[in-house]
Amino acid sequence: MYNDQPIGFIDSGVGGLTVVKEALKQLPNEQVIFLGDNARCPYGPRPKEQVIAYTLEMTRFLLKKKIKMLVIACNTATSVALDIVRDAVDIPVIGVILPGGRAAIKATENKKIGVIGTLGTINSQAYSKVLKEKNPKVQVTSLACPKFVSLVESNEYRGPVAKKIVFETLKPFQPLKIDTMILGCTHYPLLAPLIQNFLGDNVKLIDSGAETVSEVSTLLDYFSLNHSSMKRAEHEFYTTGSAKLFKEIAEDWLGIENLNVTQVEIAQ
Repeated sequence: MYNDQPIGFIDSGVGGLTVVKEALKQLPNEQVIFLGDNARCPYGPRPKEQVIAYTLEMTRFLLKKKIKMLVIACNTATSVALDIVRDAVDIPVIGVILPGGRAAIKATENKKIGVIGTLGTINSQAYSKVLKEKNPKVQVTSLACPKFVSLVESNEYRGPVAKKIVFETLKPFQPLKIDTMILGCTHYPLLAPLIQNFLGDNVKLIDSGAETVSEVSTLLDYFSLNHSSMKRAEHEFYTTGSAKLFKEIAEDWLGIENLNVTQVEIAQ
């Protein structure tokens, strides 16, 4: 049994490309359709109701593309809208928080886990809840890093300014002796070298997006939704913002040239 329909990925901006990158590696036969809501990014500081509305708009756009599964490749949207989206559609919907939390519990040895994310994700305490449910003995320290998304969205995540902002933001973690850090925003893996440099090699970084793709793979098998290897997958990328800037970041991060990027309007 095969299903050659695409898998849809949505995010507030380019951060979800970190999940797509892992999907292209783990699921090379699958067709990817990605939508980034760059025009309204970041979602982190926005009211919960607004994030839910925007997430449903993105979902409706991708449903028109006949997707067979939806990945909410955004921690902020997952934290407030996952259950609502699941109730609204009849295809499997996967978020990024539960897989990331599961991986952190598995990775930690001293049970001291850090979580960094947007204001929306941190205020929702979604990771803390998942981690405590899995192991009540873990110590969780959460920190909102509102400037990180802007660094990535403006394509400035490699320069000296990014290093300065990352180091200053993460200072509260210095005395805590955490051994595991959850990158609780899909934009943050693009800053992973700087984050690792600050925390040191003894701290394991958990990329929630990468963990999520492993779950996607399992569900594709379970529901017999795998794409046939006989049919070449043509990926599609959409953004509500600048197609040019999105294309630059996406081609650099994914290592793919001549990506098909289209600017779209989804606001209703």
